[in-house]
Amino acid sequence: MSKENNTKVRTGKPKDLEVILKEKIESAEVEYVRSERSLFASAFSAGLEIGFSFLLLGVVYKLCYNTVSYQAMEVYLALAYSIGFIFVIIGRAQLFTEHTTLAMFPVLDGIVSVKRMFRLWGIILAGNLLGGYLFSFVISYFVPHIGILTPDVLVKLAEKVIDFPAWVILGSAVLAGWLMGLLSWLLASAQETISRIFLIILVTSTIGLAHLHHSIVGSVEVFSGFLLSPDISIFDYLSFEVISILGNAIGGVFFVAVVKYSQKEKEGELE
Repeated sequence: MSKENNTKVRTGKPKDLEVILKEKIESAEVEYVRSERSLFASAFSAGLEIGFSFLLLGVVYKLCYNTVSYQAMEVYLALAYSIGFIFVIIGRAQLFTEHTTLAMFPVLDGIVSVKRMFRLWGIILAGNLLGGYLFSFVISYFVPHIGILTPDVLVKLAEKVIDFPAWVILGSAVLAGWLMGLLSWLLASAQETISRIFLIILVTSTIGLAHLHHSIVGSVEVFSGFLLSPDISIFDYLSFEVISILGNAIGGVFFVAVVKYSQKEKEGELE
């Protein structure tokens, strides 16, 4: 290890904004040149793995309902919400709500076009959703038969996600996208796996505790409810998904990518 690296480890000094931004742009460029097949496979894997957040939510809900206080159960559910994100992010799979921010930086830097960004988003989003659909089929038709969950629990969790007016879901999704964009940014400063896991738990449990709407986890939740309950229609699913995708994208793009990049521009002017 070089003297410079030793100094960084000893001091624990956070990276400068310029350094993080450069790393983010370089990281995004790598994704832009990856084959579509590789991107889709990674995104499909993320859609499957993120479903474990929903699975653990259901298990914790069943175990804690009427056995602990409402406040304690909310905290347990928020912590359970993080598990799928840990699998996805530490495993370096492609998650749409991270890439809404990441893919935007090269566009703001003039390296790639908006058209290429939307293409990248589309591949990752399609992979995430299809992976989530497969997980929903598995959890809806197999898991209840081994006794760890019951269909009514899964339906109740799905109803909690969609039981809001459209404008509330949109605003909630903007906040969730904002937080996911911040997580992507913060992870660039984390040097060790344990630090990265802590940041993932900190941010995603906030999303869970605040009941904010995440388009990929929410897709698994609501689609599972659609498969199990006649009270949840395909229209309920599609309207929720479109609104939450839009909100997540707005939060990640404008409140993180644009704001962070604008700070870089201002610093350059001052210099």
